[in-house]
Amino acid sequence: MDMTRRKFSRAFKIEIVRLVTDRGVAVAQAARDLDAAESVLRRWMRELTATPTTAFPGNGQMGA
Repeated sequence: MDMTRRKFSRAFKIEIVRLVTDRGVAVAQAARDLDAAESVLRRWMRELTATPTTAFPGNGQMGA
């Protein structure tokens, strides 16, 4: 089984979070549709809620 790490764009993550929060799609259903772990979607939701303007900055380590 090939276990490559997938990368999702910032816009895609925001759209998925909105799908769950605004349209009422269950996190479990969205995770199944994406073939992703529920914990990933929940983390995206936490990050976007905590810092909407700076959530999902990109690749690499960001300095403080």
